[in-house]
Amino acid sequence: MVRRFITYFEKEGDEYTDELITAVLDKLSISDNINKILIASASGKSALKLREIVDDDIEIINVTHHMGFSGQNESDISPEMIEKLEDKGVKTYFGIHAFSGANRGVTNKYGGYSPLDIVADTLRMFSHGVKVACEISVMAADAGLVPAGEEIISIGGRGHGVDTAVILTPVNSKNLFDLQIHEIIAMPRD
Repeated sequence: MVRRFITYFEKEGDEYTDELITAVLDKLSISDNINKILIASASGKSALKLREIVDDDIEIINVTHHMGFSGQNESDISPEMIEKLEDKGVKTYFGIHAFSGANRGVTNKYGGYSPLDIVADTLRMFSHGVKVACEISVMAADAGLVPAGEEIISIGGRGHGVDTAVILTPVNSKNLFDLQIHEIIAMPRD
């Protein structure tokens, strides 16, 4: 038996970003098989903070919103932040959300729901950050940024900052239900 600990935050929120990064560092210090971290950071600020603390031998990939998420032809991350992240070895990926994307456009226009809404809502039963961490892993695997079948750390949150980190094995979207969450490193209780 191996004892593992989970860090719980009282609620969702960006005020836990620093503590979350500390929990990820603690996990990395005892894990010798993880060399990639995905982080959902729309502005890039949380990704930059993570890069400044995590060793350079760990690859960090920032997953931001797709173009037009907040407004037509608008990016939530500035070109200056992308350049700053690239200078520190962090790739930034723009992609359609795996659990909504074009499906959301159809349901917004015609009503109803998508089966992917059920997947997203089920993961939100743990936390919004768990949903995001799983979703960005599928997006990154489909983009070829992380290999399907290899354990990684995936970090998410809601709105601003990050409050959730999990160790999971990403899959390509066509194999969605083969995604495995191995450990929860940290997450909010409410």
